[in-house]
Amino acid sequence: MIYYEDADLVIRDMEEADTALLSAAFNAQGWHSDASDYLPYLKDQADGKCIALTAVYRGDPAGSVYLYRDAHGGPFKGSGIPEIHDFNVLKKYQRRGIGNRLMDTAEKLAAAFSDTVCLGVGLCDAYGTAQRMYVKRGYIPDGSGVWYQGKQCVQYETVCTIDDDLVLFLSKKLRG
Repeated sequence: MIYYEDADLVIRDMEEADTALLSAAFNAQGWHSDASDYLPYLKDQADGKCIALTAVYRGDPAGSVYLYRDAHGGPFKGSGIPEIHDFNVLKKYQRRGIGNRLMDTAEKLAAAFSDTVCLGVGLCDAYGTAQRMYVKRGYIPDGSGVWYQGKQCVQYETVCTIDDDLVLFLSKKLRG
């Protein structure tokens, strides 16, 4: 299904053919990726658990994001609040509005079944662009602090590894 389309950009359901193209493009920019990393998302999409979106810019996959109907981790797990998960735009396509269009689409889809949407964002500098974008879009921290590998960190706890699993959860009211 196509959710957005203009002269340069199409946002549509992810297809299996996208997995190899996205993986190769992410590897080319130095991010570890394997086409098999996308298969669980495609299965979850087929099972109705998520909507897997691909942004296609001038014919080439440029990014992706997954909208889960129910948060599957962090403080929102099992709350019925949808979760935006694993948002990515290839570096060569950033600053063209693609990320905002992907987020617009995910939020619009989430608003069809909830008045709130949530997400987790990494805390290292690699996530700086996303952190700023989420704040500008109206996302606020949920107040539960930092989480690591699916568990809430407690005050004075030592977290030795700063990796993709160290996150802060945010939410945004979509209506009401």
